[in-house]
Amino acid sequence: MLWLFSFLLLALLGAVQALSSSGSRLLVVLEELSEKDKYSQFLGDLEARGFHVRVESPKSEGVALFKHGERAYDHVLLLPGKSKGLGPALSPGNILEFMKKEGNILVTLSPDHATPTSIVSTLLELGIHLPADRNSLVIDHFNYDSASAPENHDVLLVPYPAPLRYDVRNYFMGPPDGVIAVPRAVGQTLGNDSPLLAPILRAPKTAYSYNPKDEADAVEDPFATGEQLNLVSALQAHNSARLVVLGSAEMLQNKWFGAKAELAGKPVTTANRDFVMKVSGWTFKEVGVLKVGNLQHYLDEGDVKKVINTSAFAAPEDNPTIYRIKSDVTFNVEISEWRGDHYGPFMIPQRDALQLEFSMLSPFHRIGLYPEARTHNSTIYSAHFKTPDQHGIFNFRVNYRRPFLTNVDEKRQVTVRHFAHDEWPRSFQISGAWPWISGIWVTVAGWLAFLAVWLYSAPTDKKVAVKKTQ
Repeated sequence: MLWLFSFLLLALLGAVQALSSSGSRLLVVLEELSEKDKYSQFLGDLEARGFHVRVESPKSEGVALFKHGERAYDHVLLLPGKSKGLGPALSPGNILEFMKKEGNILVTLSPDHATPTSIVSTLLELGIHLPADRNSLVIDHFNYDSASAPENHDVLLVPYPAPLRYDVRNYFMGPPDGVIAVPRAVGQTLGNDSPLLAPILRAPKTAYSYNPKDEADAVEDPFATGEQLNLVSALQAHNSARLVVLGSAEMLQNKWFGAKAELAGKPVTTANRDFVMKVSGWTFKEVGVLKVGNLQHYLDEGDVKKVINTSAFAAPEDNPTIYRIKSDVTFNVEISEWRGDHYGPFMIPQRDALQLEFSMLSPFHRIGLYPEARTHNSTIYSAHFKTPDQHGIFNFRVNYRRPFLTNVDEKRQVTVRHFAHDEWPRSFQISGAWPWISGIWVTVAGWLAFLAVWLYSAPTDKKVAVKKTQ
């Protein structure tokens, strides 16, 4: 019976395995533990997806992000609290170090709770700007819930698919008639020069940032207006660590999951639960995760079967360190995509391209990689090209960076040499050299003929008279 119990325990553990590719340890930082019930449905959904959720106060000892120099958690969810500080464990340095170790963070904001200084400093360093006035929120006099905010207009109703920044597979796209309720949101703006930042949900064109405690009736210099304001912002670092800023923490609360709202006199139902599931799923690396498997390059000698035969992929004789100029080379790379519980083949979407760079200081070749074969867990992309007529140190590089997909940046270094002294073709093998070779031999033959005629010609017997002078 003991073995049967063990088998059932292992099966149970496998059934609740997290869908995240980077781990299941999730830390929820909540100052007022009594407010945990407000987020019970969202936390329950996370646990149903296999996450081991641990709720801690920011001042408790269990909130430490590191243990023995390694991550103590895989993901962090920061919910707003009344304190202006989160303690030494959640300092800007520790948060950035957590991301350097590929940890993922979901930050939620609320105008009713002052954003901690450590969070403001961290976001500012990453290029995400918050209003200087901590009580500012986003207001829209056209797209609001007339049932819950008939006067303040601070509960925005945003169409599900329209304002979203789609990735190559439209992951965040929802039903055509879906509506997202964004109550009392803190807007953000993104740095213009950072390719790591991307908006997930923008504010409507008629929205603006406003401090309700301001006594003035008109807003003279708002923080941002219209689509400059982001309600949900995303950052993916070079190491593919993810950080998402959710402008409204109330979006995660139970009362807005499938709530009844009213937009322009028409009743609508909010799709917050589906949208929040997608946002948290991307943040915690349940989707959009790519992995590079075997990487292979070899001298192409016309053996096409070697590319198709996946069992011989990355054989010991492959991946040489030295190539010769003007040689035919084949390059293969194996790419997989996380499918919730396993890695499967990754297919490049339409109107997109995966490229190989063969570069020294700058690329000598930039050519497309195309699917050559497919296995149960991956797709093998291949390219065939000829090494340039230039010796030196070159790199095979695959650099694939797309919004909402983890970065692929693989590089292999090789040496390209000149022809060796015994590798040059003989002159008689070059048809263009035949006239010159013929000229040389004609000259040699003519010279030999002249010598023969000159050597074997008899001298004349005629004597020349010499006159004596007195």
